[in-house]
Amino acid sequence: MGVKSGRKASRLLILSTGAGNLTPEIEAKLRYLFADHLIIPFDPKVDFENVITTRARVVIAGGDGSIEFVIRKLADSKHPVGILSLGTFNNFANALGLPGDLDRQIQVVKKVRPRPITLGRVNGTVFLEACAIGLFGETIALGQDMKDFEYGRLADGLANVLSAKPFNYELTGDLKREGTAMSLVFTNTESVGARLPVGDSTPREPNLQFSANTGRTRTDIAGRAIASALLMKHKEEGESEVFRFRKLNVRTTPPVRVYADSVLVGTTPPAVTAEVSAVRVVLP
Repeated sequence: MGVKSGRKASRLLILSTGAGNLTPEIEAKLRYLFADHLIIPFDPKVDFENVITTRARVVIAGGDGSIEFVIRKLADSKHPVGILSLGTFNNFANALGLPGDLDRQIQVVKKVRPRPITLGRVNGTVFLEACAIGLFGETIALGQDMKDFEYGRLADGLANVLSAKPFNYELTGDLKREGTAMSLVFTNTESVGARLPVGDSTPREPNLQFSANTGRTRTDIAGRAIASALLMKHKEEGESEVFRFRKLNVRTTPPVRVYADSVLVGTTPPAVTAEVSAVRVVLP
């Protein structure tokens, strides 16, 4: 489907051709089933909002990176969004409770009404999976560079992981707490990055989750990676000290780098907030 001169599309399908499970056969199927949509390839350098109406229905077919890019871009808009998860890890789609079967996902996108979800925000940046401060954030960023083959940044990322040190922290707002940590992690999904288990959060709930134990040592992070890769555990099990919140202010000594998902967004002190999104997502 194309857009006639001077007109913008009211329905858009974005195809992330680099997604792990988007085969030529699946792409052809989606093009057929969504023939009434404008169909474009995912390209973070192109502003797709320029070709759609202000309340256009947007469907994104891809992995965590492309899905989260689109949701983040539309976070403050009124667009209804459908998700077809075709990536390797699918942290966000799984946390939303979307079916794993593509045909069922398509039925959800076509027939179910969209609803608001909860997104996190830190230093003005939206995050879908987690805000991570300290060692855990450095590790997630390094993993993303490896996944994206950003070898030019690997040396710096590895140095940040190896040089991470404990820091003193103070939390105020919905939770008052202080102590010493290697990481502070505020989550919106059950797993992050390469499906590292971090808790039982879901964007369906109106809050985020803070864990006092996530990323406390390099051994803990390695254990989570092993649990994900070898034991297929993508949700934290057993007792863990967790707290739910809507807003927290974080201070550390010394200042520590802050990550929204895998993106560096500055250093402490930030405010971390849970916000009900303007954008609405089609959920089962």
